[in-house]
Amino acid sequence: MRVLLDTNVVIHREAATVVRQDIGKLFFWLDRLNYEKCIHPLTLLEIEKHKDERVRKSFRAKLQSYHILKTMAPVAPEVQQFNTRDLTPNDKNDTLLVNELHAGRVDLIISEDRGLHAKAAILGIGDRVLTIDSFLEKVTVENPDLINYRTLSVRRVHFGEVDLKASFFDSFREDYDGSLFDRWFNRKADELAYACHEGSDLVAFLYVKVESPDENYRDIEPGFAPKRRLKIGTLKVELNGHKLGERFLKIVFDNAIKQKVDEVYVTIFPRRIDQQRLVGLLGDFGFKFHGTKLNAYGQEEVYVRDMTPRFEGDDPKLTFPYVSRSARSFIVPIYPEYHTDLLPDSILKTESPVDFIEQEPHRNAIRKVYVSRSIFRNLRRGDTVVFYRTGGYYKGVATTLGIVDGVYRNIKDEAQFIALCRKRSVFSDEELRQQWHFRKANRPFIVGFLYAYSFPKRPNLKELIDNGVIRSSDSVPRGFEEISQEQFSTILSLSQTDARTIVD
Repeated sequence: MRVLLDTNVVIHREAATVVRQDIGKLFFWLDRLNYEKCIHPLTLLEIEKHKDERVRKSFRAKLQSYHILKTMAPVAPEVQQFNTRDLTPNDKNDTLLVNELHAGRVDLIISEDRGLHAKAAILGIGDRVLTIDSFLEKVTVENPDLINYRTLSVRRVHFGEVDLKASFFDSFREDYDGSLFDRWFNRKADELAYACHEGSDLVAFLYVKVESPDENYRDIEPGFAPKRRLKIGTLKVELNGHKLGERFLKIVFDNAIKQKVDEVYVTIFPRRIDQQRLVGLLGDFGFKFHGTKLNAYGQEEVYVRDMTPRFEGDDPKLTFPYVSRSARSFIVPIYPEYHTDLLPDSILKTESPVDFIEQEPHRNAIRKVYVSRSIFRNLRRGDTVVFYRTGGYYKGVATTLGIVDGVYRNIKDEAQFIALCRKRSVFSDEELRQQWHFRKANRPFIVGFLYAYSFPKRPNLKELIDNGVIRSSDSVPRGFEEISQEQFSTILSLSQTDARTIVD
């Protein structure tokens, strides 16, 4: 297997001052699987232009560990369509890299460049261009015998409980003048943050704070209008194939709703690949570039997410977690053995949190998939889904709101089915194969959804029947069953849903 590494991945690897677990795991897997690490000639030229002499020197010293492509493939007619759109040198380089994959000279490309991913998708080879995270997801699933991840757990902790000396914080020390960052961290000793450990190693950390409308923003240009804001003060996630970025982003949105803020914002030094990757994830969920913040450590970019209640049906991620009252609504069953595994924040009081520690990617993800054989399959993006945990008259309960983000009905084969579900469903690859072959005359389809809201109170089947949401215990939904706006409103009332999450 020949893997072409984009320049941004190589620079990430050779950066002398930052040690990150994700890039180490990437190269561990490449070596463990005996994949040939290929470099395009253009990458040599780009690295030689890099401003950091340490990166250039490190790469030269390790040049023999990479295979440099000796020639460049002639640009195929299908690839030439990008020539008129390529406005920058980076765009043109992306085209030449994806051309090598199109020509079959390499088997995979690993890149964090979204433009390159988009071009590959247009050429129909998008499944062979992977980010670092998606590559880690792929190989850990396909090679479970080669690695055994230790338990992951997201906990709310005091700063003082976290080991400040951990190498995890080295990048912050680099950005914020070492000892100054340490002093800032120590002053926060009694404040709360969110941390995730893989065994004893810190792999993710999040700190958020609420700011009042009279906060001083003189160092941000253009200036902020007076508003109540949630600031993402510190956010870092090491990639490990467990979708922790989405998990922590959901924590941000949950806090934004609870604190009734008007905006969420974050300031980022876009100097490293992990920060660029964070910008991409934030952009998927509606964060927009606002301007810059100039301080003693340099110029940061400022990204803002408007939290004004509204709903974008064409792309509900942009207004997540808001749900539309006027959208079509459906109720769908989910069996108890799958419920909390897929929807961990909707855990029942009768269940033990110890049984659902965050070691599974599908638990962490905001974007999840539901595998179904429902007779009704005509869902569309923006529809609302109420998940009903089966269990009978008193134990069956409505627990969760989801927003349909995509429906996959015309799935060509088993491989595509597994690829669409992997890491976002409760099923292993083997279980997905069983699902696909269970009834060949009625293949399953896939509903992609956003995990939006867990009900504070879970109305049981008796309450749903008594209030006209479900007719009787014999008419419990067996697939996606549409409910009226009145029935949906009844569920919201019975569940004591925060009215601010629902957009009329």
